[in-house]
Amino acid sequence: MFDPMAELTGGAPQGVPAFGGGGGRQYADEIHSVTIHARQRTFYVDLKQSGNGKFLKISEKSRGGRKTTIMFDSEDLDQIIAALQEMKTKI
Repeated sequence: MFDPMAELTGGAPQGVPAFGGGGGRQYADEIHSVTIHARQRTFYVDLKQSGNGKFLKISEKSRGGRKTTIMFDSEDLDQIIAALQEMKTKI
């Protein structure tokens, strides 16, 4: 199973670059990306693939420039969607 945190902590398999670092290197191939402009924030939803498999990365950038990111395995997408649909019924 894909472990996005392994790449953040340097636990990626040998020969597979880890996330972080810098230097302009790309650590995962982008498959698809969607940008959502909402009020005072911008959201980026990215489907990526690394040596560990496919994963989704959702980032939020506030008007002040602060950025927050979560990543999860693509296999968990149905559960994430179900949770969001449940939340939508409570609005």
